[in-house]
Amino acid sequence: MSDSALKAVVKAPGADREKLARAIENLFAEDMGETRAVIVMKGGRIVAERYAQGYHENTRFVSWSMAKSVTGVMIGMLVSDGRLRLDETAPVPAWQRPGDPRGEITLRQLLQMRSGLRHSEAIDPIYESDEVRMLFLDGRDNMARYAEDQPLEAEPGRKFEYSSATSVILADLAARVLTPAPDPESRRNAVADYLRTRLFEPAGMKSMLPEFDRSGTLVGGSLIHGTARDWAKFGEFLRNKGSVKGAQIMPRQWIDFMVTPSPREGQYGAQIWLNRQATNGDSSLFPDRGPKDLFACIGHLGQYVLVSPSLGLTVVRLGKTQDDQGDRVVDGLADVVALYR
Repeated sequence: MSDSALKAVVKAPGADREKLARAIENLFAEDMGETRAVIVMKGGRIVAERYAQGYHENTRFVSWSMAKSVTGVMIGMLVSDGRLRLDETAPVPAWQRPGDPRGEITLRQLLQMRSGLRHSEAIDPIYESDEVRMLFLDGRDNMARYAEDQPLEAEPGRKFEYSSATSVILADLAARVLTPAPDPESRRNAVADYLRTRLFEPAGMKSMLPEFDRSGTLVGGSLIHGTARDWAKFGEFLRNKGSVKGAQIMPRQWIDFMVTPSPREGQYGAQIWLNRQATNGDSSLFPDRGPKDLFACIGHLGQYVLVSPSLGLTVVRLGKTQDDQGDRVVDGLADVVALYR
């Protein structure tokens, strides 16, 4: 183990210091792809922090799908403000025409990825994958329209379908209730200001930089940038159920809702992953090794914010890891968490 590995861990990290340093060093091994940053927080303080060469505490890292959890928090704030309602039909204008079956889709179903809208995520060939088409090809200038134009492939509420497009629909709903103006600048400013004043600044996440499409819609499923420390602060915000330094920024009940399993997929809540056995397919985390209350923001190419309230633990791993090495990263993160059990 290198000297730099041990120096990255404080003297009393709440676990065996050498084992923790070794577990973190393993996350930077070549077979993990490219790990760029790791932070471990225990009991509200940073006990380990390490960066790859070329990265540091002021580097902004792209969220990829970790942005979905930020979008989920934003929607919760709008619900608590009385601007959106969880079990009413989602106020998407295109779905309100008489006889349109999409008018039955509720906000709850969107949050839990069971809208029933047609979607294919991460398929081959990649250019036919809906999130790629929405983000980079024919949907890129108006992502919400692309997402909201999709027909139903299942009855609303009946089928779990992980969908980056769904999170863009949620972001569009936020813009619609925050400003009546349809122009891109008004939409962009309204959502950016809301996130900044209601979440980012109160939680101390001052580096956070959300991206918007040409129509002014937050790319709520994929593109929010922030430092590793600010992603750790977001994990702490969730761990403390929306409380920051004793101030309740949003209702605790909303975080409870986010980490409650969806009726159609046991390892997914509302815009967040849970350390539970999968109802369909493989588990994304490590339910056989980690605490049941652990949940995570997970992004493409191996972005993770892991949170365990029972352990008082938040673990961040950011980098670039292809799918064929992804399981190794998950195992490496499980090794870190296991030191605190």
